[in-house]
Amino acid sequence: MNTLQELNIYTGAWLKCFGALACNMRFEETDEQQMIRELVRDFAETVLPPTIEHRDANQIPPAEEWAQFIEYGLQGITIPEEYGGNPVDDISESIIIEELARVDPSFAVMYCVHVGLCSKTIALHGNDEQKAKYLPRLAAGEVGAYSLSEAGAGTDAAAMVCKAKLSDDGSHYILNGEKMWVTNGAQAQIYVLFAKDVDHPDYGVKKHGGSTAFIVEQSFEGFTVGKKEDKLGIRSSDTCTLVLEDCKVPVENAIKGSGKGFAIAMNALDNSRIGIAAQALGIAQGAYEAALKYAHEREAFGKPIAHHQMITSYLADMATRIDAARLLVYRASYAKEEHYTNDGPRHTKEASMAKLFAGDTAMWVSERAVQILGGYGYTKEFPVERFFRDAKITQIYEGTQEVQRIVIARAIQP
Repeated sequence: MNTLQELNIYTGAWLKCFGALACNMRFEETDEQQMIRELVRDFAETVLPPTIEHRDANQIPPAEEWAQFIEYGLQGITIPEEYGGNPVDDISESIIIEELARVDPSFAVMYCVHVGLCSKTIALHGNDEQKAKYLPRLAAGEVGAYSLSEAGAGTDAAAMVCKAKLSDDGSHYILNGEKMWVTNGAQAQIYVLFAKDVDHPDYGVKKHGGSTAFIVEQSFEGFTVGKKEDKLGIRSSDTCTLVLEDCKVPVENAIKGSGKGFAIAMNALDNSRIGIAAQALGIAQGAYEAALKYAHEREAFGKPIAHHQMITSYLADMATRIDAARLLVYRASYAKEEHYTNDGPRHTKEASMAKLFAGDTAMWVSERAVQILGGYGYTKEFPVERFFRDAKITQIYEGTQEVQRIVIARAIQP
């Protein structure tokens, strides 16, 4: 039995938290959520720090750290129990990502993609055979990835040109093309990957016509991992190109069949934007805590700089923005839970609002943290420079901030 099972975490814990929020505005975490926070914080503060700087400098993915992490059972939180998972509420999922990102944003996004984009997509949209084949493997710790973007199809995902064609005997699809910006690209064993079925009647007629979601394994013939990106931030996160050269994918690995992929992709982004918002929240929290600690230790003009008015103003604004971001992230998490559990409205607007505000908050807070530390903030002796580099991507991936504003604007039309 793993640690998560020993804590007896169960779905529905969110109801206590947000029942309190809705009824008496107490905003309290449940006992289970507090235990999860403490559990993940202990892991993040003890296991991740010894290797963070080395992994960041050399772009080494956290494979050994992942092996220790899966002992807690948290890699299966979006997978039903019958497939070996340990499901938790959506606020708890955000808490886990937040706590990981507070120390190591690279590890946090690796986890976020595994649970939110790969595992949850298969759990939501896969058929019984697909779930039975792949979810137990993901729950056991095999790393999952998600591959939608291409060189000319990032924000404009419908413009993808990766093609899939059914074989003559109808037993498999043959995929050709290149995918880009794939988190966990080299580490993953299982991918949710999108390509256009050229035989679909909507192919070439509609922009997203023929878009199909496939479950692809790294071991499939014709599949190779290509270029690894040399990035500004989240350098310990594996970001790669995937090369498909007559890649053979069994026909039974098409999720919901041919031509259903675009809706699956958009639904997955609604979910994962909340995960990225939680990552951004954790980055902001980590940068703020480092700046707060330094401001109370560093003295200038006879007193700690935290007692100087300008620094005090920075710290107050940082704390306020972080709290506001946290409320948006948890509200979006609750809306997602309501959507899937109680057939509530789709959570598109809430996810975009959380991602927009939390991403901007991470960037703003980490920049102020560097400023508070002054010259030290510009060195690798303190973590704020890494938080600053890591924060920028939260304004870009899972849809840029400009895209989030478009999504929100559409949702608030009278």
